[in-house]
Order: sequence, then structure tokens, then C-alpha cells
Amino acid sequence: MEAFGLKDALDIAIAALLLFYLYRIMKESGTINIFFGVLAFIIVWLFASQILEMKLIGTILDKFMSIGLLVLVILFQDQIKRFLVELGDHKRWRFLKDLFHHSKHDRGADARKYVLPIVYACMSMSKTKTGALIVIEQDISLENYEKSGDIIDALINARLIENIFFKNSPLHDGAMIVAHDRIKSAGCILPVSHDRNVPRALGLRHRSALGISQATDAFAIVVSEETGNISVAHRGTLSTRLTTTELEHRLSSVFHNE
Repeated sequence: MEAFGLKDALDIAIAALLLFYLYRIMKESGTINIFFGVLAFIIVWLFASQILEMKLIGTILDKFMSIGLLVLVILFQDQIKRFLVELGDHKRWRFLKDLFHHSKHDRGADARKYVLPIVYACMSMSKTKTGALIVIEQDISLENYEKSGDIIDALINARLIENIFFKNSPLHDGAMIVAHDRIKSAGCILPVSHDRNVPRALGLRHRSALGISQATDAFAIVVSEETGNISVAHRGTLSTRLTTTELEHRLSSVFHNE
């Protein structure tokens, strides 16, 4: 038996750091239950197969381990997608983005040009209880979702936003996508979240906003047609009943932290 050396200690330390880092990211992305479930299964597999050397149980668990990744992808595809989004957009990787995406980071300086028109439009639509769903692209491209609606490609303007979501407008039921400081398209179809924690009182717009925030790093704004309340979905979290001041702060902080 080989003696325990520096290489073994370093191996254990790196593995522990990776597990801890994985735990933190999955906790932030709301997929921590998957982490604990997989960890518990691995512990049982090691205990039964390697320590107690139970041949039958070990063989069965070995088969499960060989197809475990495929099963996880099938059962938890939404949670895994959200985790990968969080992993790719985590603050620890920001220095790499600074090297390769200078143009995107420059958006924060010009954020006021289109934050205020969006806020003003949402404030006006909130007063008249005009339903709206506005999705703002960040690092992950929304091009596939843009194609599901009608291409507009116009400058961001409060009056234009209000006209798009006017009740008699043919585009008012879908989502409006903002990318590269422009209104790219409207009437777009978004993925719908099936999260059971969403209150039943919230409708399809809220579930679509949460769905796009789980599938991408986009920032989604919802104006309720029933109550006029403003909600925001970002990184898989839905915040409801925001004031226009809070909405402006959220938008500004997101763009300045890009």
C-alpha cells in the first residue's frame, strides 16, 4: 500500500474545493436538491460497493451510475439548464468576460438611454392596467425567441412600447424582446415555467417571464393586466409588486453590473 503523500492531499483538497464551489453555485441557482440527491447516491454506492463489497447491490448501483447522467438530464433538464446558465454567468468568471466582451460591458454606461423609456412605459401601462411582457437580452442570445415573433428593430421608445401592448394591438399577447439597445421583435413566444411555487393568481405572462429567466440570463418585466402590478423575473427568481423606482433600480443595477 502506497504511503499518503503530498499529491494525495492536494488531490483531496482540489476535490473538496470543487464540491464546495459546485454546492454554492447550485444553491444560488435553486438546484441544491439535485446536489444533495446525487451526493447521497454516490455515498451509498461507495459504501455498498467499495467498503462492504456487496456484489448484488454493487452491481445494481454500478448500472445506475453508468446511466445516471442520462437519467439526470432527462428528469432535471430545466434545473440543469438553469445551473449551467448560472455557472457560465457566475461572478468568478467575470474577469474572462472582460477580456473577450468589452462591447457588452460598455452597455452599462449607456443604460440610462433605454432604462428610463422602459420604466416610463411600464409606469403608464401599470396605471391603465395594460398587460405587458418585456424581455431584455444580456449575455445569452435570444435570437431564437426573436424569430418566433414579428421583427421590429426600432429604437427604444416609451410610446412605441405602449402601442405594442395596446389591448387592440395584434402583438400585445406575446413578449417584446430588447437586445443591443433596440426593440428587436414583439409577439414572441417564450418557454413557460412549470414551477409549482408560482402563485396560482399569476397568469401566463408571469410564468413565461420566469421561464425565460430560467432558460437564459435575460431580465423579464411583467405588467399585470388584472392588477397593474409590476413584476420582474431574473435568474429564476420572480419578484412581484415592484414600484417604478424599484424597477428602475433593478434595471440600472443589472446593466451596470454587466
